[in-house]
Amino acid sequence: MSDGKNGFSDFTEFDFKPIGMAIKKARESQGITREQLSEKIDYAPRHIQAIENEGQIPSLQLFIQLVTMFDISVDQYIFPNKKAEKSTARRQLDALLDTLSEKELLVVEATVIGLCKAKE
Repeated sequence: MSDGKNGFSDFTEFDFKPIGMAIKKARESQGITREQLSEKIDYAPRHIQAIENEGQIPSLQLFIQLVTMFDISVDQYIFPNKKAEKSTARRQLDALLDTLSEKELLVVEATVIGLCKAKE
């Protein structure tokens, strides 16, 4: 933590809620319940709920474990004015696309083309 003398602001003023919500969304999109995650990482479900819903700042170790586990890019939250190379959603979509067969990718491609044409 900073005493303010080195130019860093106090980390406790950081709004963690958007990252907590991203963790929740990623967890839910993978079909993992809070209880399952709790067993996997050895933290109480209530602690995970506080991180996801209340913006409680986790320990650095747990933070890294969660964002790594769910492939969440935190740049967009820590540096909101900086353009991220890939958003969390894009990175998660890329990971999901890597699991599909060529036939399944053709279906996804056709769907995306349809969505783009609908926007026109």
